[in-house]
Amino acid sequence: MYYLEDASQDDIARTVGYSRPTVSRMLTEARQSGMVHISISEPAAGSMDEERRLREVYGLEVALVAAVEPRTQPAEAVARLASLAVAERGNERSMIALSNGTSLRAFVHAMPRQRWSYSGVIQMVGSIGSGDPLLADSPELCRSLAARLGGTFRPLPVPLVLGSTEVARSMRQEEVVLTSLELAARSDIALLGVGAIDHRGHPGPILGPFMGSAQTNELRRVGAVAHLCGHFFDAKGRHLRTSLCERTMAMEPERLAGIGLVMAMAWGTDKVPAIAAILKAGLITGLATDQSTARLLLDYA
Repeated sequence: MYYLEDASQDDIARTVGYSRPTVSRMLTEARQSGMVHISISEPAAGSMDEERRLREVYGLEVALVAAVEPRTQPAEAVARLASLAVAERGNERSMIALSNGTSLRAFVHAMPRQRWSYSGVIQMVGSIGSGDPLLADSPELCRSLAARLGGTFRPLPVPLVLGSTEVARSMRQEEVVLTSLELAARSDIALLGVGAIDHRGHPGPILGPFMGSAQTNELRRVGAVAHLCGHFFDAKGRHLRTSLCERTMAMEPERLAGIGLVMAMAWGTDKVPAIAAILKAGLITGLATDQSTARLLLDYA
């Protein structure tokens, strides 16, 4: 509880029924007996240099580059780095808007527990509704993050993609949708994943169920390479207004400009063109990635 969940000695004492001095003694004995090993290492110089270069090349406020150890997954290393940055940046009144995806699932899992009683987590995209936990649906992520922060969760109770443009337009006028999206646009921190479009015009598993041949043909025709919050972008970072975007229930990407820290979390060779496109769009102010992806992004610029 102390080392893995960031619980305080007082919290542990109340939970297990021991006194605080007893908890302190047990923690000391754990280190002395060898049960707990603590190592401190300096950040890799290469990562620090790549962070600086990413900030300079792409005009970022925050660049986090994780040096991945041999037996560590990139998701774990990047998520840990991003979660510590958010913990340092946030406070008990922080409002955090959250998208969806596997990178954010890793982030939520890595986020240290806080006592941010007046904080709030706001769902900025609709629900996938597939029931597949691997797709990391936004409602569950937001609920889990709010629990880790000790604050509240504001849902966006609509599907990610609706059946028609008319229904989507009408749904956006509903008070609960308007309010949630407005709160998301006024958040202190926004956390997002980046989706890549493959050569077939397929946007991956989150938007995949909503795609047909007409939609994939359209994405190929307009040159879409990335998606952010359900909206598509070309290689130059231009927001593409597609037929699917018109049916997507999510905050408009342009509204990210009003948020203090907009951090994308993404990594992997296959995602480099997509990440570069989103960076060129100028909508995000922070990026968390791994060292190999950072090097490719710098070569790609």
